[in-house]
Amino acid sequence: MYSHNDDIRIHKLSKKRTKMDDYMMIKRIGEGAHGYVLHAKCKETSKEVALKKVLVKRKEKGLPNEIIREIKTLQAVDCRYVMKLLDFFSKGSGFILVFDYMPSGLWEMLNDEHIKLSEGQLKTYMQMLLQGVSYLHENRIMHRDLKPANLLIGQDGILRIADFGQARPFLKDGVKCYTPQVSTRWYRAPELLYGSRKYTEALDLWAVGCIVAEAFNKMPLFPGETDIDQLALVIRSLGSPTEENWPGHTKLPDFNKISFKQSPPLPWEKLLPFVNKDTREFIKAFIKYDANKRLTAKQALKHPFFSSDPLPATENEMPIPPYDHRTLVNGNMYENHDEELFEELSRLIDEKF
Repeated sequence: MYSHNDDIRIHKLSKKRTKMDDYMMIKRIGEGAHGYVLHAKCKETSKEVALKKVLVKRKEKGLPNEIIREIKTLQAVDCRYVMKLLDFFSKGSGFILVFDYMPSGLWEMLNDEHIKLSEGQLKTYMQMLLQGVSYLHENRIMHRDLKPANLLIGQDGILRIADFGQARPFLKDGVKCYTPQVSTRWYRAPELLYGSRKYTEALDLWAVGCIVAEAFNKMPLFPGETDIDQLALVIRSLGSPTEENWPGHTKLPDFNKISFKQSPPLPWEKLLPFVNKDTREFIKAFIKYDANKRLTAKQALKHPFFSSDPLPATENEMPIPPYDHRTLVNGNMYENHDEELFEELSRLIDEKF
């Protein structure tokens, strides 16, 4: 789908983009496998932004497909509940993506002991998530890494889906082959845990179910410590897969590489002890072995869960996260004194690989 011409086009476009000198660095606000995220301010407009540096280790071979995919995907999206790419440009051996600054995320809102979210507010966050997922799937984009840490919350209280480093376009009719090495372990669908390369956007819906469970039950649903432990935990919870609840599962690439003791399913009341019946039924509609039977995002938005008491809060009733909320909740893990801060930021931006 992406050609050498795409690579050349993005390189040419990047030369016309804003340079790093146009931004004043404030602090580092995150890091991951693909690079760093920095909090900065545009000198010309005073707009606060997040700068995501994507690492390119061998630039002479051209931009990696993941970076081209992420840029092209973000350029195409236009949804209130999905992060919008504001700008992008090359910097040294890296590539900078510019986004609106988001002071918090769903993970921080759920784990801040000083913020007590009502059930109505949690339902609204789930509506925002599903509206974003529905938009992506209708536009044939699967995210492949949905989790609370990738659901950011702005100073307007709106939740937006972020981090498209693993996103891929998909075909509406037919199934392509993809890598199973995607998605963060706790939110990884069972077809991926068994090494499937032929999967659909339904893997995002499994992740949605895990997110809803975590939000309402106050703890992760399947917190496995390794990939094998993750699969074992899912099987101990849902019971051993059968041809009835998961047709064709025995043909998955890694099915015969490991065996588990036959297990009956645990009662959902035990899996989700802190949620009511309506919420349990909603979560169960996503957490299914058979990807074809998972509730779609569009269907989920019409589920009785959203019309039962308490009703979702209005957007005006949603909490506004404190400024720099991510740092506050994470114990100032990225905070430095001024001189050390700018030394470190300079190194992160100019670092050679």
